[in-house]
Formats: sequence, C-alpha cells, structure tokens
Amino acid sequence: MERIPVLIAGAGPTGLTLAIELARRGIPFLLADRRAGDPIGSRGKGLQPRTLEVFDDLGVLDAVLDTGAPYPPMRAYAGGAVVWEGRMHEPADPTPDVPHPSLLMLPQWRTEQVLRDRLRELGGRIEAGTELTAFEQDAGGVTVTLRGPDGAARRTRAEYLVGADGGHSLVRTTLGVPFAGDTFESERLLIGDVTTGDVDRVHWHIWSEPATQRLGAGLCPLPGTDAYQFTAQPPEDETPEMSLAYFQRLLDDARGGPGVTLTSLTWSSLYRVNIRMAERFRVGRVFLAGDAAHVHSPAGGQGLNTGVQDAYNLGWKLAGVLAGAPEALLDTYEEERLPVAAGVLGLSTALLDKGRRGDADAHERGEETTQLLLSYRGGSLADIGARAGDRAPDAPCRTADGRPGRLFDVLRGPHVTVLVLDGDGGATAFLPAGDPLVRVRTVGAAGDLVDDGGHIRAAYGDKGVVVIRPDGYIGAVTGDPAEAAGYLARLGHPRRALTAQAR
Repeated sequence: MERIPVLIAGAGPTGLTLAIELARRGIPFLLADRRAGDPIGSRGKGLQPRTLEVFDDLGVLDAVLDTGAPYPPMRAYAGGAVVWEGRMHEPADPTPDVPHPSLLMLPQWRTEQVLRDRLRELGGRIEAGTELTAFEQDAGGVTVTLRGPDGAARRTRAEYLVGADGGHSLVRTTLGVPFAGDTFESERLLIGDVTTGDVDRVHWHIWSEPATQRLGAGLCPLPGTDAYQFTAQPPEDETPEMSLAYFQRLLDDARGGPGVTLTSLTWSSLYRVNIRMAERFRVGRVFLAGDAAHVHSPAGGQGLNTGVQDAYNLGWKLAGVLAGAPEALLDTYEEERLPVAAGVLGLSTALLDKGRRGDADAHERGEETTQLLLSYRGGSLADIGARAGDRAPDAPCRTADGRPGRLFDVLRGPHVTVLVLDGDGGATAFLPAGDPLVRVRTVGAAGDLVDDGGHIRAAYGDKGVVVIRPDGYIGAVTGDPAEAAGYLARLGHPRRALTAQAR
C-alpha cells in the first residue's frame, strides 16, 4: 500500500495553496482532484489585499499582477440610459505597512493556473481525474480509497488527510461533522463566462429593477481575457437553462429589449445562496479547509480568500509536526481559523442583507473586507505581548550593505523570522542556531536591517524581540529573549545551540 505524509482532496485554490506550502518545505504529499482537465470558470474573481500578501510569500504575486486588474467602475442602466456610476472599492495608495491595499480582480481559473504553475516549479503535481471515495482513520493514520481516471480503485495510507473538496465535501460528510446554516433555494444567481462586442471593457455594466434594485443582469469584464462574467437572477418560476440563448433572453429582458448580443458561453453555473459552516475543522488526523469548512454568499468576495488563508495557516503547522514539532501545534488550526471563518461568514451575510434591503450603500466595500484586520489575538500561539496574533506589517528598510528593500522581503519563505530590535544585541545568544527555518535579523544602525526611515520602529517598536510566524502573523513581542526562545520551542524550534551572531 502506498504511504504518504499528507493527502489533500481537492485542487482548487485552497488545496493548491496547501500543496505549495508543503512542497516548499520538502513534505511529500498526494494532491488528488476529481477534475480531469484544466480549471475553467471565473467563479471567485476577487483577491483581497491580505491574499495578495500571501501570494507574495508563495512566489506567485508577479504572475497574479501581470494579468489581474483593479475592479472596474460600475455603470447602472435603466434600459439604454446610464442612471448611476460608482465603485465597489475605492482605489487606495500603498503605504509603508500595506504594499497592496486594493482588491484585485482575476478570474478563478487563472488564479488556479498560476498556483498550479508554481506547484510544478516546486516539483509537485496533481493527480487529475482522481477522486477520494472513502476513508477511515485510526491512531496512526488515515487509510484512503481513491478512484483513478480509469475507474480502478486503490488504497493509500496517509498520516494526515485534508478535505479541500468543496461545499459538498465527501470528507466532511464521512466525518459526520454538522454543516450548520441555511441554503436559500429561492435566491438563485446564474453565472457564466460570455463574450460580446457591444459594451466597453472599462465598466462593470449592470441592469436592475429601479423599484427593488433586484439584479436583472450584469456584465463584468474579466482582466487578461476577452470575456465578461455574466450574472442574472432568473425568474423564480423558471428552471434556468445553461445555454447562450437563455442567457441572451435574460439580458434582453433586463435591458428592455435587444442591443447587446452575447456571442459565446464558455462556462456557466447556477448558484443558490448558501451560508454554512462546519462545527469542527479537525477530527483526529483529518482536517477541513476552504469551502469544505465554510461556504459564503458572494457578497464581499470572502470565500476563496478565506480558503487560501485556511491552507496558509495549516500548511506550516502540518509540516512542523511532521518534522518533529509538538502535536499540539495542529490543535491551533481549528482554534485560530474557526473563529475567523465565523466572523467572515457574518460579514458576508451582513453585506448580502444590505443588498436584499436595497440599502443605498449596499454596493460599497470597506476595510473590513480586505482581511488585513483579521487577528488571532488571545489564542494559544498569541499570548506573549499586546500585538501577538496580529498581521505583521510591512516596512521599507535597507540591508547592512545599503541595498533598499522591505521587511516582506525578509519574511518571504517558509521560515520563522525573529527581529531583534535596537538595544538588544545580546538577545541572539538565547535564540536557535543552525536551524534553517529560524532566521534572526537584528535591526539597528549596525544590524542586518537599517531602519533609517523609522518604518520598522513605527510598526514594531524600538526595543525587544519580535517573533513573526511563517504565515506572517506576530507570534510574540517581548523584552525577554529567553521568553522568545521558549515560544520558538513551542513551534518546534528548540534551542539546539547558542550563538552571539545573527543568522
């Protein structure tokens, strides 16, 4: 029987992010996806600022920025007349601590393609057309049954199983984990990727009922393509058809007549408003992530982004435990991510309700949707220092030899970063030496990082030791280097040797 440390079911954005996290740490895995072909469909098209920071760390940000674009301004019509123009997200300028402050639009198939390319660069691969059909776990691992493209079944033994297999997750169902919430069968949204030459690609075009603000139809240009994402609410008494002719009829009805001709339909889906969350994210050696753990309304663009960050949180912890870190580290996945998912679910539901009521500001999105404010404060990995658990801010700085850079350049990679701030040069004597996954950087006039702009001091203070986790969150802020060393030991990095020099 084949044996593997981690088996991931589902190669959407969540499963791909987790696979990349394991691949760059040298952890073998099997990534099984029941889809046989390349990803298709625009689906979740919004990438939040925090996700862009995650993608920077994973090494895919440049590819995302090459084809992504800011959200276009919205233009609403009554028939053929423009009745309103505005934006869902106001563009923001980068700041020293937030280099990517604005939401980026990219069709989901392209996001998945970028992640797949990165996984291949790291030597990983996807077993396409391979579906998980059953599993059972015991104290030592999980025995999984897979069905391959030829229909043949095989059994594989994994130390851990991660279900990233979507809202209808077989992993969650097999575990018997309740998926509490609501599905609103009467609230349906028809989505498809279409082409037309009859509207500009500068605006997001929307036709709605003036009295109720109920969406009639929308055409949003998808960057890096010649396609638009078509959206429409079909009549409640109709069974929608997944055909170009049916989409055209809905558009004509919304416009009050012909005038915009759809020329192709390459992908379509009927979405029912579904708001649910799993009661647990971990059962023994099995974990749930992404849509398998929580499904959202599309309002606010939170679903894909939350799934990516589930995987980003879980990946380094799985790798750490497989390398010898305490098993308790894995308990912090559910501890940290379940409350975050609940909060994000509440936010997207509140935005959906504003749209239902027809609030004047229902289309607007604020800082709360960027996911930059999400925190793990108060958790068992965030109990040293007032800022522990918060996102680690970026900061322009320069290296000791004068090269300009940013703190995010220092954080990029699978390691823990320890910042030793001015006045604590002796702190390095208490920190791990010879551990490639712990990098100590001194900040000061004679340090590894020179903060002549004061941006590191503004973000982190001017004395003490700051431990930044591999997922870019502050783990500990302390004036006691021994306390920082103790925190590192909890992450699986004991002090194996002493050094007076920064590594």
